[in-house]
Amino acid sequence: MTDSVQDQTQAEGSNELTVNDLNAMKVIIDIASSRGAFKPNEMVAVGQTYTKLTSFLETISKQQAAQPAPATDTAPATGA
Repeated sequence: MTDSVQDQTQAEGSNELTVNDLNAMKVIIDIASSRGAFKPNEMVAVGQTYTKLTSFLETISKQQAAQPAPATDTAPATGA
């Protein structure tokens, strides 16, 4: 019984999407389209979604690059 509670807790905690998940989705679309997984009438929706995803990921990447690196305290600690 404890195992099922732990499994449920882990499943609930993994419902978050990360930037890595979105990058993986982009790669999946690339692979699927190169293998002909989409019908011609589906290509517009797939292409629009891919374009939105790519644009979003580029925006996130630019925002992360613009953020200053976290300051680290490099001064040695002194004992009192």
